[in-house]
Amino acid sequence: MSETADPDLSHAPRAERFGHLIERRDDADFPFYNGEPTTLSVPQWILAWVSVAVGFAALVFIPQPNNLVALIPRTLFVVIPLATLALITRPYWTALFRRVTRRDVLTMVGFAVLNLLVSSSLALLVRLFSDTAANEATDDVGSDGVVDVIAFYVGTGIQLVGEEIFTMIPLLALLYIFFAKVKVSRKTAIVVAWIVSSLWFGAAHLPTYDWNVAQAFIVIGGARVVLTLAYIRTKNLWVSTGAHIINDWALFTPSVIQNAAFVAV
Repeated sequence: MSETADPDLSHAPRAERFGHLIERRDDADFPFYNGEPTTLSVPQWILAWVSVAVGFAALVFIPQPNNLVALIPRTLFVVIPLATLALITRPYWTALFRRVTRRDVLTMVGFAVLNLLVSSSLALLVRLFSDTAANEATDDVGSDGVVDVIAFYVGTGIQLVGEEIFTMIPLLALLYIFFAKVKVSRKTAIVVAWIVSSLWFGAAHLPTYDWNVAQAFIVIGGARVVLTLAYIRTKNLWVSTGAHIINDWALFTPSVIQNAAFVAV
């Protein structure tokens, strides 16, 4: 039980769970929104959310001339919000992560496949009424040698952990605010947090896709809805991260191989 009780939680609505297609039939629950394993105040949640934005600013604004140097901003993207969360919650920041089981690994693969199908379908839909921009992340990867390729995969793996943190800290903040402060049901709070955090994630990709609003919010935001479901289902950031890594590496790898083959020729 939390060491610091939140009086708002004593009157919170009954915490009803979604059906088994959304949430597993287990005792796992989201951390922090209901005082477990500790309570965060609204100012503390704001600080945590700001730290996510600061980490994102480090990722965007620190120059990345190559994939080795890019390891620095990509690492800061993860470290800044996690260090802030650790400062706020002390030992409880690890509540974002759970032990990974064989079942979780299968869940990662399943959600990666589902996300590829959903994002591809949404991309086709958007192309019916709008041009789409290409992701330039792999333009030169594979043409600068093995070290650069390794740095790219390590760096993108780190960055994708950061992207999950970038989404889930706002999701948990909104879940707390709507459940404990606005006093809506747990289900309603989850849905609101799910949608808003997905829009937040989509908005962060606007510069990546030449400010294409439809691509950022429909394709990327829609993909985010699927990946966030992996976290909602398992309450384990490793699972949504694993699904995200499998998804993105599956998309990146053909371009990397093509670049390397072109150089070899």
